[in-house]
Amino acid sequence: MMLGWHNSAYYSNGYSLNQYLAGRGYTVLSVNYRRTSGYGWEFEFAENSGRQGAAEAKDIRAAGEYLKSLSTIDPTRIGVFGGSYGGFLTAVALALDSDLFAAGVDTHGVHDWVAINGLRVDPWSPEANDQRRAAEVAWTSSPTAQVSTWRSPVLLISGDDDRNVPFHLTVDLAARLSAAGVTVEQMVIPDDTHAFHKNANWLRIGLATAEFFDRRLAPKAQTDSGGR
Repeated sequence: MMLGWHNSAYYSNGYSLNQYLAGRGYTVLSVNYRRTSGYGWEFEFAENSGRQGAAEAKDIRAAGEYLKSLSTIDPTRIGVFGGSYGGFLTAVALALDSDLFAAGVDTHGVHDWVAINGLRVDPWSPEANDQRRAAEVAWTSSPTAQVSTWRSPVLLISGDDDRNVPFHLTVDLAARLSAAGVTVEQMVIPDDTHAFHKNANWLRIGLATAEFFDRRLAPKAQTDSGGR
């Protein structure tokens, strides 16, 4: 996204969280991820991205590897977070690269491309095979399909009146992760939508994100002694 105070309240609030974390001593890397407007068609609609292969997960992995290479970064304490499409990328990063990302905060991310796009196969259609392949690729591009390799703790946040990314996708992912033995924390924002219309809810989400990372990324000695 654009670095700075975006004219969209959603992205502006996201940037304020970056600044808040930086002010608390975190190194924050903001990635201009695929499917982001403003960087040209070829970047926004990169080949095999989104439900067609989640190829942009390589961008997030590269960002993590860059942080890991810095002498000022503890490679065992790298977190990842984002909202909406950024939530999808957070979930993909944790599912595919738990060795790199120690913890994550996924705010109303897309977890199941098949469910959200309503992909159906009509067995009587001449395009049935193409529909079937598209559905299979969409499923394997979904974080929900990659739970078996997900090990890092995650905080899942969602409004229960979300009209963009159905709330039940977060509930479903949480159940699958819990069954797989992954540490899952949840925050449900009652009576609010994907845009989070109340400023108080944005504050809750930002503070919860910082508090989660304070606990999950703290040095072991500080965790054992009860300090931050």
